[in-house]
Amino acid sequence: MANSVFDTTYQLQNVESKIIVSLERISEAFKVLLWEDSKTHGLTPIQVQILVFCLFHSPDKRKGKQLASELNVTKATISDAVKALEQKELISKTTETDARSYIIDLTTHGKEVAEKVSFFANPLHSPIERLSEEKKSILLRSLLDLISNLQSAGIISLNRMCLSCKYHEPRQEDHYCHLLQKKLSDQELRIDCSEHVSIH
Repeated sequence: MANSVFDTTYQLQNVESKIIVSLERISEAFKVLLWEDSKTHGLTPIQVQILVFCLFHSPDKRKGKQLASELNVTKATISDAVKALEQKELISKTTETDARSYIIDLTTHGKEVAEKVSFFANPLHSPIERLSEEKKSILLRSLLDLISNLQSAGIISLNRMCLSCKYHEPRQEDHYCHLLQKKLSDQELRIDCSEHVSIH
């Protein structure tokens, strides 16, 4: 590609560039909110993300080696963050049969902190709420398609969306979940499903 998506002249004639830069602006808002909450609780952004992830996911997904894929960071980054959270007594580790494999559990204090920081992105809710139902539905479906394409391109490594699940069947006007045995509208599609089984 000959042009940068940040080239304002190029943006005038390229809608893909406008979408990418728009996503970058939204990403900045997310990062600002994450940093602010992190500083309030004396944590780093990645530590907040680990706490929030552990709060809402089952033990089989809270394994140290899996967190790197979940959060799209290196294993070394996860290892450093986990050590710091242990020192702060916010998490504990349960070693599995393989000594290198462990499950992360929140301590009582860790759960309290995780519940507080889990609200860091809530300020984004109100601006989205002001969109019409039709726009929200279109936006959600577009984002799901984009996430799916990003995974196919190897840019992100993991997702548990309906669109990448073996139980999902796309239909002309809706979707069908063979696990739940029911039709799903675009708005009922899940971003992070605990029952997800990858197509691949």
